[in-house]
Parts: sequence; C-alpha cells; structure tokens
Amino acid sequence: QVQLVESGGGLVQAGGSLRLSCAASATFLSINVMGWYRQGPGKERELVARMPSGGRTIYAEYVKGRFTISTDDAKNTMYLQMKNLKPEDTAVYYCKMIVGMRSYWGQGTQVTVSS
Repeated sequence: QVQLVESGGGLVQAGGSLRLSCAASATFLSINVMGWYRQGPGKERELVARMPSGGRTIYAEYVKGRFTISTDDAKNTMYLQMKNLKPEDTAVYYCKMIVGMRSYWGQGTQVTVSS
C-alpha cells in the first residue's frame, strides 16, 4: 500500500507559477510509473504528464513547455512546476504512481487561475 499526499495548490493570477508536491510513503525504487492528472470543472480527468521509470517523460500538448515534472528521490517526493498558468489550467490536480500492477492516487489539490 502506497499513500500519496499532495500539497501546493492555490489561487494564482494568469501568467503566474505554482509548484505542486506529491510525497509518497514508498521508495521510488519500487515505483514503475509516476505522473500528474487533472480534472477541470465539468470535465473528465486528463493526463498532464507521465514519467515511466527509466523512460522519457511525456507531457500533454496543452502543458508542454510550461509544466515540468521533477523528483527528489531522497524525499520520495515528486513535483510539478507550473509556469505561465492560464485560466484553462484551473482544475483539481492529482498525482498517480504505479507499483507493479496497482495504481495509487493522491487526494487532489485545487489549482485556480484567475484571468
């Protein structure tokens, strides 16, 4: 069982920046894939970025060049740095990690971008 705890959401003006954090209860050595998703008001949950272990990070087109995934392996923490935020980035952001055949989700953190 892996617990994921997210933090860092909030209210920001368009053009601003935020950094989300996702702290895992398991070492990253056991994690096959980690990533971020989001769900906007009235929308389906969608991929933001996906980082397989030892593989290339994939970013959704609508965040490419603005969002960056990084990790601090010593802290078992994954980050999502978001720059040049737009009102359409408003959503609940979730981190996800896959260990073996099981997926684990964070509780979600609200990001609101005002115009």
